[in-house]
Amino acid sequence: MGSVKDLEVLEKPTKNEMGIGRFHFSDRYSVFDWGEMPDLIESKGAALCIMGAFCFERLEEVGVETHYRGLVRDGETFGLEEIDEPTDVMEVDLTRVVEPGYVDGYDYSVYQEFAENGEGNFLIPLEVIYRNGLPEGSSVFRRFDRGDITPGDFGLEEIPEPGSDLDSPLFDVSTKLEERDRYISWDIAREIAGLSKEELTEIRDILGTVNEVITKAAEDAGFKNEDGKIELAFDPEREPMVVDVVGTLDECRFTYDGVQVSKQVVRDYYRDTEWHQVVKEAKKTAKEQGIRDWREHAEEPPSIDPELKDITINLYKSAANEFIGRELFDSPSLETVIGRYKTYVDN
Repeated sequence: MGSVKDLEVLEKPTKNEMGIGRFHFSDRYSVFDWGEMPDLIESKGAALCIMGAFCFERLEEVGVETHYRGLVRDGETFGLEEIDEPTDVMEVDLTRVVEPGYVDGYDYSVYQEFAENGEGNFLIPLEVIYRNGLPEGSSVFRRFDRGDITPGDFGLEEIPEPGSDLDSPLFDVSTKLEERDRYISWDIAREIAGLSKEELTEIRDILGTVNEVITKAAEDAGFKNEDGKIELAFDPEREPMVVDVVGTLDECRFTYDGVQVSKQVVRDYYRDTEWHQVVKEAKKTAKEQGIRDWREHAEEPPSIDPELKDITINLYKSAANEFIGRELFDSPSLETVIGRYKTYVDN
């Protein structure tokens, strides 16, 4: 399935009918599009699974269609309130995943054909992103620095300072099924995904609702929801629904007492390593030479510092407890974990 979770297919999707599958959330993690890193973060998978289930259930309460079917224990499916210990398995409806072609660049013509035929039941090849603030480390600042975007692209008069809150959310979009995700304009997103103007508007409306639901859940837990991403698919009737997983520490950037409670703590660690510089050069070389897989020019990443690894394990478990309002995981309070992380960074 990917670098951080695996997919078990129970029933394959067809052109006109959804299938059934189960996500097995692993303790693997990925940074900078590398894929599986050398270490495991124990209980990370279960924490993501539980947080994702919580958010899916909240979304369905407000009428947002999702592919969520329930959490799995001993082969059976349950709602979150019905389980009394963590699980790392979630059952979902499946749609087709149709890869774009590739000949000296990506070819998305299959999605235009789907649009012409009114065809559904496939993953929309986009990641859509909301931004309520621009914390330190946000990719937006790197894009400003490179000149890829201007403040006007987001309706802003000037580049905000890192850590700024926004008066209204910014909506952003990137590709999903390419070797390296790339940010694109909404016009290009509509074109490559074969969306009508009405479908694009509906997707943006769904993104806004997801943001509202996750922000409310985060605030109830004492978090601040800085930004997050979602994926969508068309069901067989070509109605959009939220898929993959939402509202987790990997899909969102939360802060707690001024500290980022997300895999950003791991990104920050690797950003200060020589390996990160190698990755940046490899991506640059691959782009210049038209090479699809930039990893051919990079070296294997180093292991994470053992102390930070232990902090990160408890960060995931404690954050999940706070988010759902139940102590499913055996871990210190999030306040204690954050205090330990601050001491680690200071030293």
